[in-house]
Amino acid sequence: MREAMATAEVGDDVLDGDPTLAALQARVADLLGVEAALWTPTGCMANTIALMHHLTRGDRFLAPAHAHVLEAELGTSAWLAGGLPVALEHDAGPGRPTPAAVSAAAAPAGPYFALRTTLLCLENTHNGAGGAVTPVDEHRALVAAARDAGLAVHLDGARIWHAAAALDVPLAELTAGVDTVSVCLSKGLGAPMGSLVAGSAAFVDEAWRLRKMLGGGIRQGGVVGAAGLVALDQRDDLAGDHARAARLAAGLRALGWPVIAPDTNIVLVPTDDPATLVAALLAEGVRAVPFGPGVRFVTHRDVGDDDLDAVLERAAEVPAPSA
Repeated sequence: MREAMATAEVGDDVLDGDPTLAALQARVADLLGVEAALWTPTGCMANTIALMHHLTRGDRFLAPAHAHVLEAELGTSAWLAGGLPVALEHDAGPGRPTPAAVSAAAAPAGPYFALRTTLLCLENTHNGAGGAVTPVDEHRALVAAARDAGLAVHLDGARIWHAAAALDVPLAELTAGVDTVSVCLSKGLGAPMGSLVAGSAAFVDEAWRLRKMLGGGIRQGGVVGAAGLVALDQRDDLAGDHARAARLAAGLRALGWPVIAPDTNIVLVPTDDPATLVAALLAEGVRAVPFGPGVRFVTHRDVGDDDLDAVLERAAEVPAPSA
């Protein structure tokens, strides 16, 4: 990847374009089944661009509870895009609202002074729910409910690569019907930075302006774009990450730990004292992070089978947490 970055063909992406970024954008658009895509430095910027495009100041938008756009992007959906978020409970399973919940929340608001709802923001996989996957049929049903209610649809697909790998379906199956979608090149794929926001050609034309407004205009972007192209070539490795996460979950469960079975590469351990568990693990040389009402482990391309052996051996020295 570093060799590709060092030898990348570059141009000026603010003026007449960068050829390597152009190649990356075209490839991602093709994979997602949309007309065009635009590279952004971060996933937060990609989502913010989409929400700024879809929302008029004061509009309500719907998103699953604990979605990244609600809890991990510093309120940019309200601060910069001017939207009022409404969280939908996970009544269809982890990370997944039902179409009925979308329809009920998007019901006509009433008189002119009532709030209007204009957007549904989905997330697949749902990071806050432990990398939970929304299957294709449920995705289509949620999009249909949004359409019936007159809503636009944005998909935060930062981890869509993981969803496609878990379901063994083409990426475009998971973007069907959406107006815009964001994807991340560092989530499991190994790029040092970079996301893309994608949709129609007309949307991407506007997204260029919004990216510049947010400070995302870049010059020789091909240096990081080259890393993104290498990252895309590593998508097939994700199945191994998922298998190792399942193995880690089974190993911890065998030690008496409360573990949520993972859909992808995130293993959640519910506990009433996350700080104590993280500290005990660190004392044994195992790094994990507090995450909601528990602790999170993530398998990725830098974690091999020998590493898992070491984690499970060291975790055996830690008292099993109470949920």
